[in-house]
Amino acid sequence: MSAAAPAGLQSRAELFRRRLLVAAIDAAVYLALLIWLADILGQDGWSVIDAAILLCFAIAAPWSVLGVGNAVLGFWLLHFHPRPLDSVAPFARAGDTRRRIRARTAVTLTIRNEDAARALTRLSAMKADLDATGEGALFDWFVLSDTTDPRIAAQEETEFARWRAAEGAEASRLHYRRRSDNMGYKAGNIRDFCERFGGAYEFMIPLDADSLMDGATILRLVRIGEAYPRIGIIQSLVVGAPSRSAFARAFQFGMRAGMRSYTMGAAWWGADCGPFWGHNALVRIAPFARHCDLPRLSGGRHILSHDQIEAALMRRAGHEVRVLPIESGSYEENPPTLLEFMRRDLRWCRGNMQYWELLSLPGLLPMSRFQLVWAISMFIGAPAWTAIILLGALLPLVEDVSRFPSGSAAALYLLFLGFYLAPKLAGYADIALTPGGARRYGGAVRLLAGAALEIVFSFIIGAVTTFGVTLLLARLPFERDAGWSGQARDAHGLGAWETARALWPAFAFGAFVLAVAGLSAPSLALWSAPLTFGYVAAIPFALASARPRLGAWFTQAGLCGVPEEFAPPPIFARLRAPRRRETAPEPLAIAPSEERISA
Repeated sequence: MSAAAPAGLQSRAELFRRRLLVAAIDAAVYLALLIWLADILGQDGWSVIDAAILLCFAIAAPWSVLGVGNAVLGFWLLHFHPRPLDSVAPFARAGDTRRRIRARTAVTLTIRNEDAARALTRLSAMKADLDATGEGALFDWFVLSDTTDPRIAAQEETEFARWRAAEGAEASRLHYRRRSDNMGYKAGNIRDFCERFGGAYEFMIPLDADSLMDGATILRLVRIGEAYPRIGIIQSLVVGAPSRSAFARAFQFGMRAGMRSYTMGAAWWGADCGPFWGHNALVRIAPFARHCDLPRLSGGRHILSHDQIEAALMRRAGHEVRVLPIESGSYEENPPTLLEFMRRDLRWCRGNMQYWELLSLPGLLPMSRFQLVWAISMFIGAPAWTAIILLGALLPLVEDVSRFPSGSAAALYLLFLGFYLAPKLAGYADIALTPGGARRYGGAVRLLAGAALEIVFSFIIGAVTTFGVTLLLARLPFERDAGWSGQARDAHGLGAWETARALWPAFAFGAFVLAVAGLSAPSLALWSAPLTFGYVAAIPFALASARPRLGAWFTQAGLCGVPEEFAPPPIFARLRAPRRRETAPEPLAIAPSEERISA
């Protein structure tokens, strides 16, 4: 065994010590919480409900404990370590050089039944920003379509033809390919690209329809890739772009605040076995094409959530997978409504649950297997938390709780609420302590108001999505295989009937829990309000947070605004600039039954 990880950046012994330290601390905290809860529940003997609560807690707690550990570790690194980036991402400095790049790179946009004009506007803005650096000649741009709707396919062809016409001499670097089927979903789309075109390029940068990256960030990733040939994937830190949706603004405000410290902590010990999110990343094509072909699941099913498996296979092949844990010009859009957010979350849940079948793949590194378990635990705790809330309300009905250690239980409950909020609180503290941090978010008043609002919103979102995941996992064994569908990305209002139909099960559950708790132990209903209020408030919250008028007011007031709103980078000016439409060529004339390829 060599002394260093494949890229030669860190010794394996050092990384083992880091992982052992994190595992020991997290395990100690986890066991202490279990013992504490067991002591509370066992004060007057054990019942079936007591045992069930403890079991559910044991299933649900690891994700929260690890989240706290990452956030606290990342905060410490950012504010108390003399050189945090050198410790976490020693490869990062290679991206700051000014040397000209040599490698050819393909930027690939995978789309399926999306708004073509919207997606290609973003892609053309990226190309313009990259070309402005003077390094654009080594980049080609591919639109890889899996669209099945003939109307949308025609729009794609028309918009792509317009883009080529507007680019003039640069049009030879633009390529459009539409497959006749969706075999393998997005992973199959990328696989098809690698087999057909990948041999001409050293790297690819896969994008989703809502992705946006500026030229400087793209060049930084390529320079790092050139400097370290044994790094197979470099994942950028993707943050939410400015939005006019009140829901999206509130959600991504908290996500943006917490991501830096959380990702910094996770990358410190994840290191060479880092995450891959499937987009806004640099991928080395040769080892990806050779080693990252996805296996089939039982029954010949295709894998939905391909990214973490591809990261594990890349690492198995001897290439590192790294995350660059700093904010740069790498963006995505978050769902504009609670219903869209839930649809996305449930798609991710379906995909991540497939990882159970892949844990036994031969040759995976222990850290890679843990990444898969970690991805599963992101969702597997949802039914456990839901059960705890229900069982906690039922407990006073079947047991004498007069001798229940309420003080100790309240302390544990408040501590775990703190665990839930820890990544956000660490993020807000990071912003406040970083010179100029609050100013980037519109000032201290806006930062505090946005944080307070987002924390309240997060309890509602958390309750509803947790219940939705619980229902999905209950019916998942009986579902047929499902693929990805298109996503609504622009701010829009919701209909009352549509919203009520989607959220009434959560409302009914919350109303039942609150009624039972209110009858059996009114103080319990009051204490549990942060966790249960979200169920009954979901329908009015979804309707209100989707209203365009509220989103416009949030935008005008700068409430829950991200830094790019207060100091817009050039890429957003390019995005707002209308693409030239003085030429409007006809759609590409290819028979509907054929695979469409335009170069």
